Amino acid sequence: MWEPLIEAVRPRGKTPPHDLRRTIAAIFWRHENGAKWRSIPAELGPWWRAAQLFIRWAKLGVWERLLELVQDHHGVALGMTFLDGTNIRAHHKAAGAQK
Repeated sequence: MWEPLIEAVRPRGKTPPHDLRRTIAAIFWRHENGAKWRSIPAELGPWWRAAQLFIRWAKLGVWERLLELVQDHHGVALGMTFLDGTNIRAHHKAAGAQK
């Protein structure tokens, strides 16, 4: 499902990324679970390879092109959106409370 879309937008370098399917699965796993890079399961390959590819592609605009391609072909589906429900509370002294 993702392979033709990724092939259409990925940069062509001297050497293709090692085991691209597994690395992309690791990136998707990390973002679906909200985990840290080091938490990627070992069966999805080394965590640093996924992090390195994600960062490199982010700098090259690959993820934006992939999103545009998906939107052009399929529209945005419910499972493709992300809402951040993080709630961070400040210490009471950070809000100007008396010492």
